[in-house]
Amino acid sequence: MRTGPLPVGGSVGAYNNFWVDRGAKVVDDRRTSLIVDPPDGRLPPLQPGVETQVGSVSEDLPGRRPVRLRAAGIGTDSYEDRGLAERCLLGFNSGPPILPAGYNQNIQIFQTPNQVVILNEMVHDARIVPLDGRRHLPGTIRQWMGDPRGHWEGDTLVVETTNFTDKTASFNPSVSIAVGTGSTLRLTERFRRVADDTLLYEYTVDDSKTYTRPFTVRLPMKRGDTMFEYACHEGNYGLMNMLSGARVAEGAAGAR
Repeated sequence: MRTGPLPVGGSVGAYNNFWVDRGAKVVDDRRTSLIVDPPDGRLPPLQPGVETQVGSVSEDLPGRRPVRLRAAGIGTDSYEDRGLAERCLLGFNSGPPILPAGYNQNIQIFQTPNQVVILNEMVHDARIVPLDGRRHLPGTIRQWMGDPRGHWEGDTLVVETTNFTDKTASFNPSVSIAVGTGSTLRLTERFRRVADDTLLYEYTVDDSKTYTRPFTVRLPMKRGDTMFEYACHEGNYGLMNMLSGARVAEGAAGAR
């Protein structure tokens, strides 16, 4: 970690160890996989013909739009070639479903009489989950984070989400891999407080057009006391330059 001043005009570098969340200890039950079903802890096989996108942060790769990757891309010819997190549309760890990755992983959950709000630190997205039993939106209305509906089963908050857009993946095994399309995803999340300082988060990905069977992930979350500001576009010069170039190209095409 650098302790001295940076040279004038030099690179300010990237995140240092203060910001990167490497994990402080092994989970309490010492599982080696976050997946609890199937019992072998592995993702189930894909259905035949399912599209898998693989991206990179530093090289051009074959691929087509829409890019459903979280924090990687397939090229630099256009902003549309970059992943969702690079475009500040969705955080690469905020989901849904929520996945541990990198930094700015805090969440805040609070409740009103008729709603629960799940606020993600990364890209400060807030999911507003109705608890009043209303129906899901029509299938023609698609949203980046889907259309959630919640209810209580004893002490467990259950959130069922549909109506994801086809611009997101059915599941992102990592920030540089996207599998399937969100348009066929049904996601069930469960939030249960199991100790004063521990929230047990579980989710089930159910997408019969992508995977041969549903799978379930279990992730214990520890209480914190800080939510950091996340200014995604600040210093995001690569995307700014791509957007500026795209506007120039559109203007030139319109002038012909």
